[in-house]
Amino acid sequence: MRTKTVIRWVLFALIVLAIPASAFAQVRISVVIAPPLLPVYEQPLCPGDGYIWTPGYWAWGDDDYYWVPGTWVLAPEVGFYWTPPYWGWDGGAFIFYDGYWGPEVGFYGGVVYGFGYFGRGYEGGRWDNGRFFYNTTVNNVDTTVIRNVYNTRVNITNNTRVSYNGGNGGINERPTPQEEAAARARHVGPVPAQVQHIQAARGNTQLRVSANHGNPPVAATPRPGAFNERGVAPARGGNNPSSRTENTSRAPIHPSELPPVERHAAPNTGNPKLDQKYQQQQQKLSTKQDQERQRLQQKQDQQHQQLTNQRANDARKQQVEQQHQQQTQQLMQKHTQQQQQLEQRQAPRPSGGSKPGGRP
Repeated sequence: MRTKTVIRWVLFALIVLAIPASAFAQVRISVVIAPPLLPVYEQPLCPGDGYIWTPGYWAWGDDDYYWVPGTWVLAPEVGFYWTPPYWGWDGGAFIFYDGYWGPEVGFYGGVVYGFGYFGRGYEGGRWDNGRFFYNTTVNNVDTTVIRNVYNTRVNITNNTRVSYNGGNGGINERPTPQEEAAARARHVGPVPAQVQHIQAARGNTQLRVSANHGNPPVAATPRPGAFNERGVAPARGGNNPSSRTENTSRAPIHPSELPPVERHAAPNTGNPKLDQKYQQQQQKLSTKQDQERQRLQQKQDQQHQQLTNQRANDARKQQVEQQHQQQTQQLMQKHTQQQQQLEQRQAPRPSGGSKPGGRP
């Protein structure tokens, strides 16, 4: 009996080891609230040869989003590139997908992190004969110290600061076969310095969105964990032309910015009563959703008026806008789910099927 048990455990271990790392769903956490817009910041000076830029991103912990500052990291192996993490909408929640190091850059949701990460691949540098060459168009490099550089301009076609893929207001991109292959190929997770960097960010209350309202005081660092060193870059309200262009496609903040509620046509099932029932339910749902939008807009308008009467400062106004954006996105998600549920309930049954009990 003991021998059989040992054999079963050995077989289980072999099966587990045979599964590629990417198959352990990169899912780490799911959240129903959309992550904030990406802040704008300057890239710190590259600290030395061999460092590769890893962009900042919003992570989740302690019931709040917190900012993990962008930083320069030594690659774990020659020839390895960084695939940034990202958030993706998966039906009922936002799922977080970890970043990783590998010989090819994989899918990172189409998110425009800047500094070479413009939604697809990496334009910030390349490996050549064991050395990393920096594209000075998108990287802050002292060329008097680091000579392995080149200058190639990048055509940025997707200039949004939206920080997630899919869902309402999200980036509509899907992985290419090459990007999917990169996720299945040999790769490693964040190096120890990055893990410590993430832990330090999580423990810093000033990096939580509830405290910084989307503008972290430490948006980027010259090295992992160097939150207090010279060269730290804060978020700023302006635009950095060397890293990204101004956002022209942001997620809606208020219900008034949403497109009109779509009235879906009744399906032609061949059953007039069923089609009429669907049409009535669709009209009822659309009217209800319109009313919910109006109520939320009225509530937000009242809060705006209160801020004006109180002569609130910019920080308070920005905090309220962040709350409004989350409220609007949650309403959008709720309405999308309601529409999907209605369509599933009223989907026409396949012709030629049998009734319960096997009777035609």
